[in-house]
Amino acid sequence: MTWKKIAEKNTIAPNRGEEFDIDGKKIAVFNNDGYHALDALCVHQDTSIATGKLDGNILECPSHFWHYNIKTGELQDYLIGVKLQTYPVEERNDGIYIDL
Repeated sequence: MTWKKIAEKNTIAPNRGEEFDIDGKKIAVFNNDGYHALDALCVHQDTSIATGKLDGNILECPSHFWHYNIKTGELQDYLIGVKLQTYPVEERNDGIYIDL
């Protein structure tokens, strides 16, 4: 795996997410008690989750209201055992990095 810089520090607002296209992969990064990264597409209909509403660690998909834990990627309702891939994220002196 390789660490890649995806953003400057303080560019993802607290309690918000932003989508990044990294090597052809869509990743959503959330700033909520630290940074958390997971696949950006909801398994329901491949809609971006990056603009969804956060309530603690739970993200609500903006399209059809499915709920994911941003720390684990686990779907919280509807289907058991469904999970989005998560990725390690680090805030460093010169920016925000993700390990892909």
